[in-house]
Amino acid sequence: MADPKDPLAPVSRALWLTRAGMVAERVARALWLPLSLALIAGALWAFDLHTRLPGDAALWVAGAFGLAMLVTLALGLWRFRWPTRAEATARLDRTLTGRPLAALTDTQALGAADPASAALWQAHRARMQAQAAKARAVRPDPQLARRDPYALRLVALTAAAVAILFAVPGQQGPLAGMPGAAGAAIGPSWEGWIVPPAYTGRPGLYLNEIERESFEVPQGSRVVLRFYGPPGALTLEQSLADGVQADETGQALEFDARRSGEIVIDGPSGRRWQVAVARDMLPEILPMGPMERARGGVAELPFTASDDYGVLRGEAVITLDLAAIDRRYGLTPDPEPRAPLQLALPMPMSGDRMSLTETLREDLSQHPWANLPVQVVLRAVDAAGQAGESPAEAAILPGRRFFEPAAKALIELRRDLLWNAINARRTAMLMRAMLHRSEGAFHYENAPVLIRGAVNFIETRLESDSFTPEARDELAQRLWDLALLMEEGELANARDRLQRARDRLAEAMERGADPSEIQELMDELREATRDYMAMLAEQAPDAEDPQADQRDQGGQQEGERITQSQIQEMMDAIQQAMEEGRMEDAAEMMAQLNALLDNLQMTRGEGGEPMPGGEAMEGLGDTLGEQQGLADETFEQLQEQFGQGGQPQDGQQGQQQGQQGQQGQQGEAGKDAEQAMRELAERQRELRERLRQQQLGELPGEGTDEGEAGLQALEEANRAMDQAAEALEEGDMRGALQRQAEALDALREGLREFRDALDADRRERAGSEGDSDQAQAQGAGRDPLGREMGPSAQSGDFGSVVPGEDPRERARELMDEIRRRQAERERPEAERDYLNRLIEPY
Repeated sequence: MADPKDPLAPVSRALWLTRAGMVAERVARALWLPLSLALIAGALWAFDLHTRLPGDAALWVAGAFGLAMLVTLALGLWRFRWPTRAEATARLDRTLTGRPLAALTDTQALGAADPASAALWQAHRARMQAQAAKARAVRPDPQLARRDPYALRLVALTAAAVAILFAVPGQQGPLAGMPGAAGAAIGPSWEGWIVPPAYTGRPGLYLNEIERESFEVPQGSRVVLRFYGPPGALTLEQSLADGVQADETGQALEFDARRSGEIVIDGPSGRRWQVAVARDMLPEILPMGPMERARGGVAELPFTASDDYGVLRGEAVITLDLAAIDRRYGLTPDPEPRAPLQLALPMPMSGDRMSLTETLREDLSQHPWANLPVQVVLRAVDAAGQAGESPAEAAILPGRRFFEPAAKALIELRRDLLWNAINARRTAMLMRAMLHRSEGAFHYENAPVLIRGAVNFIETRLESDSFTPEARDELAQRLWDLALLMEEGELANARDRLQRARDRLAEAMERGADPSEIQELMDELREATRDYMAMLAEQAPDAEDPQADQRDQGGQQEGERITQSQIQEMMDAIQQAMEEGRMEDAAEMMAQLNALLDNLQMTRGEGGEPMPGGEAMEGLGDTLGEQQGLADETFEQLQEQFGQGGQPQDGQQGQQQGQQGQQGQQGEAGKDAEQAMRELAERQRELRERLRQQQLGELPGEGTDEGEAGLQALEEANRAMDQAAEALEEGDMRGALQRQAEALDALREGLREFRDALDADRRERAGSEGDSDQAQAQGAGRDPLGREMGPSAQSGDFGSVVPGEDPRERARELMDEIRRRQAERERPEAERDYLNRLIEPY
C-alpha cells in the first residue's frame, strides 16, 4: 500500500509496473542465450539425433551443449542487476513533459518563510502533480535483436515447436509421452503425390485427396510417397514400374509410371487405386514433297511433324547414295569417309508444336555431295526423348547451278578433289589443259592467273607430301570463289557482303545485342544493300525500252515491286522494334526483308531495274526471231546450191569441197558459197553465245517445275545451235537446217514454260494480295515470244472458241503451222508475205 506521505503516491502503480518491466528486460538479457541452447539441444534430442551419431560423438555434442549452457548462464547471472526504485522513477520520468516526478521529490531551498514564495512553490507542485497524473508504465525493451544478430533465439523456438508438433511415438521416443504430440494422436500416416512431366502441362495430383478408385496419368509421371510412423507400419505394392527408389529408412519412396497398373498402400488408413497410364506416342514426321532447288541453289524440303505433347526438335540426316552415282571420271575411286550431313529442322519460336508444317532451307552448294544422289531421312524428337523417323527418300542434293563453261568445269574439278584426294594430280592436269591456248576463253580476265596459282598449289604440296585435308579444303574454297567470279564477276563479292551483313544481324538479334551493336550492324546492312543494288544496276542491260514508261504507268501488271526507300524504311522499323524490345516483331520483319532481298527488284526511275521476267522473255523472243531468220538464210543458201545444178552435200563432201576451194581448185561460185557458210556459222555461234548469256541472267520461275523445264529446253537449244554451227563449218547445210529446226523447237518450248511460270507467279501474287483485278491480271498474257499482247487481247474469251480444248495449246499449234508454211519456199511470194505479216508482231 502506498504511503500517503510519499510525493509519488499518485503514480505508484505506473512506477511498479515500470520496475517489473525492467526486471523482465534484465532476466531476458541474462537467460536468452542459455535457454536458446537448451531448446536446440532438446529439439535434437527429440528427433533422436544422438542415436544417429557415430561412436562417442553424441557424448561430445551433449557435453559441448552442457558446457555452453553453463558458461552463458553464469555470465548472464553475473551481469544481472536488480533495478532500484530510483532507476524505475528516472525511466518513468523521462517519458513525461517537464520531469514532474523529480519536481515532486524536491523541497524548497530558499524563501520558504516568505508567504509569496511559498505560494508560488505550491502552485508549481500543483502543476507537476497534474503532469504526473498522466504517467503510464513504460513497456519493457530487452533489445535482444541487437544482442542476437544471427537470430539464434528464433531458430531455437522454431526447432522446439517442430519437435513438439511432429515428435511421433516410437520414432521420437523421448517425447512420445509429451501431451500434445501429434504422433500420439494420429498414429502411422502417409502422403503421396503424382507429378506429370513438365512438357505435358498437366497438373500434379495429391493422392490423399483422390477419392475415386481409378484415374489416368501421363506416361513418365513421377509417383512420390512419404510414410510417417514406425518402419514397416505402412507398405507399398505397385505394378506401374519395375522398381522403386527408397531412402535408408524405407519411408520415402519414388518411382515413374511406365504402364497401367495398381497402387496399394497397405496398413492403417491405407488406399488402393487403379491407375491408367496414357502412353506417350512417338512423334511422326514426313516430307511433303521431294527436296528441290530454289533460287540461288538453296535446298528446300517442306515437311510436317506432329506429336501428342509437341515436337521438341528435329533434324534431316542426309547420306550419300553411292549405288545411284555414275562412277566415272573423278568419281571412279571410292569416296573418302564422311559423316552423314545433319541439318537442324526449323521449329516455331512460339505457339503450338503438336502439329506443325515448316520448310527446311539450307544452302548446300559448297558441300562435297552437292548435285549428287543422296538419301534423306527426317527425324523428330519429343520432350521425352522419343524419336520418330521418316522413310528414306532418294533425292539429288540441290546446289547452285553454273552455266559459264569454265566455271562449271572448275566446280566439277572441285567436287572431284573433295570426293577423294587421289584426284589431286588429275585435277592439276585438267586445269593445265584449261590454260592451253586460253586467250580470250575466260570472261573474267584474272581467271588464268588464279587457275595457274591453283595448279601450283596442288603440285608443290604433292611434291612435298603436304597435301593435307586442310590444304585440300583451302583449295576447294579458292576454286569456289574463282568459279563465282567467273560466273558473275564482281557481283559475287557484293552478294557475299550482303549475306554476311544479314547473317551477323540475325545472330545479334538471337543473342539480344545492345543498341550500339545493333546500330552498327544495321549501318553495315544498309551499305551492303546499296552496293548490291548498284552492282545489279551496273550489270543490267543498258538498252532503253521505249515501252517501259508505258508499262510502268499501267500499274503493277509485272508483279509487286520494291524500292530502295521502302527497304530503308523496313530496316528502320526493324531497328526500332529491337530497341523497344519487341524481338518477335523484329524477327518477323527481318524474315520479310530477307525475302525481299532474295527477290530484289527496283522500280524504274527510283534507282533500279524492273523485276526479271518480261525483259528476259523479250530477249528470248528476239533470239528466237533471229534464229528463224538464220534458218531462212541457210535454206536460201541450200536452194542456191540446187539452182547451180548441184546436189546437197553431206558433211564429208562439204569438207572435201572446202579443202579443194582453199587449194584454188574451185571456181568463184564455190568460193562465194564457202564464204557465206563461214559467215552463217559465225553468226550461229554469236547467237548461241547470246543465248548462253540469257541463261546466266535472271529468268522467270527459278526453283519451280516450269522454270526447270524452261532451263532444260534452253540447254537443248544451246546444244542444237552448237551442232548447227559445226555443220555449217563443215558445209553440211542439210544437217545444219535440221539442228536449227531443233533449236527453234527447243526455244519455243522454253518460252512456253517460262510463260507458264510467269502466269503461275502472277496468279499466286494476285491470290495472296486479294487483288480485285485478279481475273484481268491473269487474262493479260503475252504472246509465244514473251511480249505484251496489249489491251485488245483481253477482250476475247479464248476458252469458248474450241470447246474441250486448251486455248493456249490451240494458239501454239496455229503459230507453228503458220511458221511452217511461211518457211516453205515453193509457196507463192504473196502468200508468204501475208503469213510473215501474221507473225511479224510476235
